[in-house]
Amino acid sequence: MDPQSLYYVVAVVLILVGIAGVVLPALPGLPLVFLGMLLAAWAGDFQQIGWGILVVLGLLTLLSVGVDVFATLIGAKRVGASRKALLGAVLGTFAGLFFGPVGLFAGPFVGALLGELWHGRQLGQATKVGLGTWLGIVVGVVLKLGLAFAMLGLFLFAWFF
Repeated sequence: MDPQSLYYVVAVVLILVGIAGVVLPALPGLPLVFLGMLLAAWAGDFQQIGWGILVVLGLLTLLSVGVDVFATLIGAKRVGASRKALLGAVLGTFAGLFFGPVGLFAGPFVGALLGELWHGRQLGQATKVGLGTWLGIVVGVVLKLGLAFAMLGLFLFAWFF
């Protein structure tokens, strides 16, 4: 395999792993997608993908980082989450990785719930905070998936047209 083909294969793998990373919190999703696209552009000597498209893709990547933080914080703040609930949501998300799809789904909620209970809240309030924090994370994932597919569409459009 020639080096250019190898670069393209690595670029595709980075993009696919990055898209998976939008849903799996342990991976930096859209930064990996961007890195794969940058590698593909570089491998093609920036003939199909120019700097203008790369700047737009880079800005969308930066936007995704903001969306991730903002959506989670808004969901948590709307229901009065404590710092312990936010910490619990993060830890629950990582712990959920070991329990497959159910863990990924339930981990942030359980973590935020336990964080609120640790903070001294009653079960009803802790459940409300857990749900609000979880909902913020879900909204963030949905928005990031939209950005990922917008980036992919822009990249493919620029590559082929």
